[in-house]
Amino acid sequence: MEYQVFLDVLAQDEEDFKQLLYKRYLRYTEDEEIKPYQAELIKLQDHLEKQQQKMIILIEGRDAAGKGGSIRRITRYMNEKHYRVVALGKPSNVQTSQWYFQRYVEHFPRGGEIVLFDRSWYNRAMVEPIFDFCTQQQYTTFMNTVAQFENDLVEHDIVFHKIYFSVSKKTQQERFLDRETNNLKKWKLSEIDVQMQERWDEFTEMKYQMLKRTHSHTSPWAIIRSNDKHRAHLNAIKSILNKVDYESRNMSLDYTVDEEIYYSGAREIELMENHLHETGKFIV
Repeated sequence: MEYQVFLDVLAQDEEDFKQLLYKRYLRYTEDEEIKPYQAELIKLQDHLEKQQQKMIILIEGRDAAGKGGSIRRITRYMNEKHYRVVALGKPSNVQTSQWYFQRYVEHFPRGGEIVLFDRSWYNRAMVEPIFDFCTQQQYTTFMNTVAQFENDLVEHDIVFHKIYFSVSKKTQQERFLDRETNNLKKWKLSEIDVQMQERWDEFTEMKYQMLKRTHSHTSPWAIIRSNDKHRAHLNAIKSILNKVDYESRNMSLDYTVDEEIYYSGAREIELMENHLHETGKFIV
């Protein structure tokens, strides 16, 4: 479309077109806001490469919480030679007979590399017990041993960062409905997704137990409210940049996380316990 034709169309009262243009403009401004921080991620990568340091980032959260979109924003301009995204599927028969953490350890970073886990060993803390994909004993063993496993990672000088994207029930439902009607997103919808809404309270209870047992000074959780995807993406990147004291940091940028949507695991536990006391059940 030529520029003058575009202006002519815009001058006509085509509300749908204006709405589409507005959405594209918002996306553009959001992309421009986040780009300087994405540039800082490249500097962080360079630092890790020079120091031969390893970094593991866990991306957790309910389905439709925005995990995939955040990973795409995090890695969009990164050096592909020095990061990997790992999203493991259903374990094989051989893997189910192995030490639970073994198939994850096989994907750990080498020196100078970042590995992002799109879901991780924390499947055993929420999804697996709810859908009976593991036994109660397997769940109990995991909860009793995961803290020491993660302490060992930190002891071996791995930069370790755990992010949990927390989406509201209403927003999750809206995103599931979008998956049902959008031909470009239908592939994301699964039978388990449908049950996620039905079993919301069970997941919330398991989330609380997970945070209560696995948030620590050595291996803390970062909780990000992800109803607003852009704010969630930006704060996820800021939280990663704040984990490493890398060279040539652009000090003109604001690296402060947004306290309206970003919480420590300890604060999230406190909020959940307050909800339980006030309403008789967990909410977030």
